[in-house]
Amino acid sequence: MEVRYFPDDRHYQTLDTSQLRKTFMVDDLFPPGAVAMIYSDTDRAIIGSAVPTQDSLKLESSKKEMAAEYFAERREIGVFNIGEPGSIRVDGTQYPMQYKDALYIGRGSREIVFASDDPIKPAVFYFVSYPAHKEYPTTHMAFAKSTVVQLGSDKDANKRSLHKYIFTQGINSCQLVMGLTELAEGSVWNTMPSHTHIRRSEVYMYFNLDPDSFVVHLMGKPTATRNLIMRNRQVVISPSWSIHSGAGSKNYSFIWAMGGENQDFDDMDKVPMRELT
Repeated sequence: MEVRYFPDDRHYQTLDTSQLRKTFMVDDLFPPGAVAMIYSDTDRAIIGSAVPTQDSLKLESSKKEMAAEYFAERREIGVFNIGEPGSIRVDGTQYPMQYKDALYIGRGSREIVFASDDPIKPAVFYFVSYPAHKEYPTTHMAFAKSTVVQLGSDKDANKRSLHKYIFTQGINSCQLVMGLTELAEGSVWNTMPSHTHIRRSEVYMYFNLDPDSFVVHLMGKPTATRNLIMRNRQVVISPSWSIHSGAGSKNYSFIWAMGGENQDFDDMDKVPMRELT
């Protein structure tokens, strides 16, 4: 498991582009036939993937970083499938996972196994985990059952559908909030006006981008912004002091995950567009 340590809201301004990418981005998270994980010192988040091919893959604890007998001993996990059909077995119960389905796995779940229906066309599981102090039941949600909020407009090139899965009125959790956003054709801007939320960190995973497309992801303090070029299935980690928004060369999708001390989705400090520099 790779460990990431993050600079504060002043030191990041001294980093060049390569250093910014190595610190805040994950650009190779989905190796086939393996489980990959990044441990972040920001809110102790773990960002990971499982791409089962010929064999199923078990989610194991990393003793050095987690000091836990099993992965979810003190953690909760949110998982999305962004690939072909597959399944997740949690303590003997099998959960079929179609494209854009989500599974919340509660604290105390001992055995977590990922599998693909067809090893030639594997499922691609993306997960984010935060520490948890309370148990909530493992719960599956199909894409069609998510809570949808329509945002933006064609005029502002930010028309998008925000799908909520793990939140206070959806799948119950300890501190994890998670869902996905899809931009309409012709729209490119996400999360504008920008905002920060000092009470929690956030993780974006961009997907549904073709090889020639990208997203210019804005990060940093509102008065000292930087940018990262994000491509398909790349991840960016946003500390509480950083904005997180951007624009693409065409429409795209992204999965967002938040963890901290407040689960209220609208708990954010918006930044007026005219104040960004």
